[in-house]
Amino acid sequence: MRDWFRDKVAWVTGAGSGIGREIALELGRQGAAVAVSGRRPDRLEDVTAAIEALGVPALSVPCDVRAEPEVAAAVARVVERFGRLDVAVANAGVSVNGRVADLDAEQWRRQLDTNVVGVALTARHALGELRKQGGRLCLVGSVAGFVTAPGFGAYHASKYAVRALGQTLAMELHGTGTSCTAVHPGFVESEIAQVDGQGRFDPSRPDRRPRKLMWPAERAGRAIVRALCKRKREVVFTGHGHIVAWAGMHVPWLVHLLMTRSAMLRRAARAGGREE
Repeated sequence: MRDWFRDKVAWVTGAGSGIGREIALELGRQGAAVAVSGRRPDRLEDVTAAIEALGVPALSVPCDVRAEPEVAAAVARVVERFGRLDVAVANAGVSVNGRVADLDAEQWRRQLDTNVVGVALTARHALGELRKQGGRLCLVGSVAGFVTAPGFGAYHASKYAVRALGQTLAMELHGTGTSCTAVHPGFVESEIAQVDGQGRFDPSRPDRRPRKLMWPAERAGRAIVRALCKRKREVVFTGHGHIVAWAGMHVPWLVHLLMTRSAMLRRAARAGGREE
């Protein structure tokens, strides 16, 4: 991979922690200059210091992907500093949880504005520069774009939309020399469970995702950069992620059965706890 990424310029959103941070570091290891964006400037400074320690240039560009002027300004700042843009990774995302009947309009907007509109705006403003270089665009989705689960309707809707955006962009960019890679991880170590829908980080919030199925973020970063290098259109990773995505596409009736049974068992357990 180093032969392609050496001396290239990459921009990663949502790069303050988790997958985004590890994507940025892996691009730096491969020889790219890396610009990182997010809403927590202190975290971005830590990431740029780690990238510069690898012997390549880095730039911190605080940016809220929900605000189009900030996205446009971030791209302009990257090009002003480095003179080009070869790789853009739309990774910024949040999770707004709750049953559909309980979520209000503002909660839906927080979810979709970041995970869908933010991804689309990142692509829109990066593509003008990527086309000049025959570059690579990456959208970070989730296996949540293949299946649904009770209590997570807004998040799943956003990731289904990211998957659709990736498929559409791959068609629109076909033959232009610029590619779009959509990646769909399963469970990966991150702070997504500790960040609420308004972007507030609370380390005391529990992460109830299964630890035994969780990939280290560094491993996920390597997998995503490899997919970018190969210009893959769509990649699913983690072992359980492959199983979940396959089930969502080929046996949706089984997914429905398992999810509804699981929800019934959880309701029964909660009811039993209250009775005691």
